[in-house]
Amino acid sequence: MTEGEKLIPINIEDEMKSAYIDYSMSVIVSRALPDVRDGLKPVHRRVLFGMYELGVLSNRAYKKSARIVGEVLGKYHPHGDSSVYDTMVRMAQEWSLRYMLVDGQGNFGSVDGDSPAAMRYTEARMRKVSEEMLSDIDKETVDHQLNFDDTLKEPTVLPTRIPNLLVNGASGIAVGMATNMPPHNLSETIDGITAYIDNPDIEIDELITHIKAPDFPTGGIIYGYDGVREAFKTGRGRIVIRAKATVEEVKGRECIIVTEIPYQVNKADMIKKTADLINDKKIEGIANIRDESDRKGMRIVYMLKRDAIPNIVLNTLYKHTALQTSFSVNNIALVNGRPEMLNLKDMIHHFVEHRHEVVTRRTEFELRKAEERAHILEGLIIASDNIDEVIALIRSSSNAEEARNKLIERFELSEIQSKAIVEMRLRQLTGLEQDKLRAEYDELMETIKDLKEILASLERRMQIIKDELAEIKAKYGDERRSEINYAGGDLSIEDMIPDEQVVISISHAGYIKRTPLSEYKKQNRGGVGSKASTTRNEDFLEYLFVGTNHQYMLFFTQAGKCFWMRVYEIPEGSKASKGRAIQNLINIDPDDSVKASICTQDLKDEEYINSHYVIMATKKGKVKKTSLEQYSRPRSNGINAITIKEDDELLEAKLTTGESQVMLALKSGKAIRFEEAKTRPMGRSASGVRGITLAHENDEVVGMIAVENPAEETVLVVSENGYGKRTYITDPETGEDIYRITNRGGKGVKTISITEKTGELVAIKNVNDADGLMIINKSGIAIRISVEDLRVMGRATQGVRLINLRDDDTIAAVAKIINEDEEEENEDLTADDAINGTTIEDNTNEEE
Repeated sequence: MTEGEKLIPINIEDEMKSAYIDYSMSVIVSRALPDVRDGLKPVHRRVLFGMYELGVLSNRAYKKSARIVGEVLGKYHPHGDSSVYDTMVRMAQEWSLRYMLVDGQGNFGSVDGDSPAAMRYTEARMRKVSEEMLSDIDKETVDHQLNFDDTLKEPTVLPTRIPNLLVNGASGIAVGMATNMPPHNLSETIDGITAYIDNPDIEIDELITHIKAPDFPTGGIIYGYDGVREAFKTGRGRIVIRAKATVEEVKGRECIIVTEIPYQVNKADMIKKTADLINDKKIEGIANIRDESDRKGMRIVYMLKRDAIPNIVLNTLYKHTALQTSFSVNNIALVNGRPEMLNLKDMIHHFVEHRHEVVTRRTEFELRKAEERAHILEGLIIASDNIDEVIALIRSSSNAEEARNKLIERFELSEIQSKAIVEMRLRQLTGLEQDKLRAEYDELMETIKDLKEILASLERRMQIIKDELAEIKAKYGDERRSEINYAGGDLSIEDMIPDEQVVISISHAGYIKRTPLSEYKKQNRGGVGSKASTTRNEDFLEYLFVGTNHQYMLFFTQAGKCFWMRVYEIPEGSKASKGRAIQNLINIDPDDSVKASICTQDLKDEEYINSHYVIMATKKGKVKKTSLEQYSRPRSNGINAITIKEDDELLEAKLTTGESQVMLALKSGKAIRFEEAKTRPMGRSASGVRGITLAHENDEVVGMIAVENPAEETVLVVSENGYGKRTYITDPETGEDIYRITNRGGKGVKTISITEKTGELVAIKNVNDADGLMIINKSGIAIRISVEDLRVMGRATQGVRLINLRDDDTIAAVAKIINEDEEEENEDLTADDAINGTTIEDNTNEEE
């Protein structure tokens, strides 16, 4: 040990504690967390200030990135050059920042995770929006501190006009804490800040009407609103983001096209991991993935296999891949140098406080400068009023110092004024220049008065903040990129969607759409009607429901499952569009098919669901009645509505009030009519009770109708060889039952005389004169006839020939047609029609 040195024993535990605390505080305060006022970490602030000092503004030429990095390293940020360059690169990437702060030229990486070119190759300059963050920095608006070697000064915060913390977000991992703040839309944020300035006691619920949700640079869909609301209110929350995907037909194959992916997802990695899952058979139904992205935008194509159902494949992709990710919001920022958890209102409050301080300090600076200039002008005006004497005084002085002292003595001027007079140019002695001096002085006095008023009035200062924000919004505001799907979470979204009346139409081939009722304009009788929907070849409109957006559609499938859709979830289409296939909208098995559709009111209405029933019929003669209450808890994967035995399948499902009568018809030509009350309500798992006894082993039910008004309704039956007839249920003249009411489970009565000529029965419908019929032959020919052309006949007759068939052709299915043109001529439809069960709908779906 050298002379004079001394060893001090220190407990290693204490030394580790103090060293680690110093380190962690340094990371928290000077590295990883953004300042609540300008939303920047020190490295970002230094990059922007370094570029500003270097003069690489948005209207100047680009400079090499290496030059900028060198400037920032040498003057303000004594760390690795990669940390500075990486920061600058991120500020120039459109998929990283919602509002980019650096304008890069060259290769700045890609959304696939490609590295940017080295800094010796790329160039950069500031963007116009980042100049707004530095505006007024030279007016003493913010405090400066010494840099690392005490040779220069750097700002502790930028006097930003942009609410950068909100619009660009931030993320960072400190010691013992982390921050993860999402970006927001500038226009919405400024609207929210303005609302806060107008009413500082504003509730967060009201702020949410302005700032609806985060807005990510890569777009996508915010799925569910609970996490957003939680994050806004507490500063923490989990926001689910989904890719934006559509289903298109490309070269005859259905494809899922993804045009926007979630924020911070590496596209190339995502595609590679998806391909691995497909190879491992974890994801079924995708034949090929192609990345067709180019400079025009993103386009990832998932080509589906022929038997795949797009909706199911897409849901699987959301579940297993990064097409759906979550953003965990954790709003921690530095407030007065201390980390704090902030909700939406807190962040706005601190930004407004900062802007208020900047405006106040700027005004004080401008006032001081104006008063200093006015002081000099006063001296110059005195000199110009006494110009001959001033010149004589100056000429008689041996040096400038003596001249200044003589002027101070003679005219009672200050040091500054006398100096200005001595340094005055000769041209300022002209009459024009003297007038200019007085005009400038008068103008300055007005400015000084105005600046003093600003400093005396909080309202004026707040108005200035609002005006400057409005200017920023006009310059840089844009539309939202991220859509909000309020239905995604558990949130009840009735508040978000107007409960307007709509028309739901379903075609025979299973295409569904909803159209605003206003499109079905009222037409006078004799009008030509308007173009009906464009359905596929040989397809036609089979059901029309009138309802409201908040109602539910129930779909029953051949295998006895029930699926739900809220009416607002049905894709909207114009009257002329064909709609979307129901198969693609619900998670139905590929070998199953929808057999019946029911439109119901709100399933949360206790009184309604307990007073309505769903009655079902199967091919083998079973019927089952279940309270609508059993179907009031929707599940995305559907539920079992009825247990279907082997060799049987569900044929029909109707919504009833428990007061109607049920009619079933058999292939063998028999029909039964019984009171619905004869069937007791059962649970969902039951398989039902016998509704009709089959005549023989190969006999089966061809249809079921629910009769509400026996005296007004007629029954239409059609046989496979083209014979059919209409019969009254109850004779309108005598009131006698033509189809008598019997007990459930009987053999029924003859509804059509079956002979070799007529063939077996294929359909039963309840019809009136206004209905149309579409008869589809097994050969694929569809023939349309009007019901009013068929006369009403006796029950046991064989009917009349409806259509002529070729030798070996038979009828495959019969469906009622909804005629949109006729509908338009009638009175306006109302939602009450749907609720009262008098819709022009049949709820039937024939077997193909």
